[in-house]
Amino acid sequence: MTDPISDYLTRLRNAIKAQHRIVEIPASNLKREITRVLYEKGYILKYKFEETENKQGVIKIALKYNAQSRLSAISSLKRVSSPGLRKYSATSDIPRVLNGLGVAIITTSRGVMTDKEARTLGVGGEILCFIS
Repeated sequence: MTDPISDYLTRLRNAIKAQHRIVEIPASNLKREITRVLYEKGYILKYKFEETENKQGVIKIALKYNAQSRLSAISSLKRVSSPGLRKYSATSDIPRVLNGLGVAIITTSRGVMTDKEARTLGVGGEILCFIS
């Protein structure tokens, strides 16, 4: 697999389309940080890291749905930077997702964070994905 982050996003997208409650994803440190950001911003209900026989482990994510309309809290997931075409951005050039209604997840020298946090800290970095 050449792009584990796009695999992560595709697994989430497929689970949301099938209206699954829980999705299991192979773990890595970057995926753990992306999951933490999704939880902090309220896009997922909860998450849990489980160790397996191999060292990699699994991330179990409980997806969040509206009780009445049964719509997911995540309406779209879009991968921006890919291994063949990296997308870096300075602090002044960080894009706003849906005019501030969505979130861009960025890897910076200070860790994985949202676009708003990166702007307030004054750091730029690689734009991983857009979530709305």
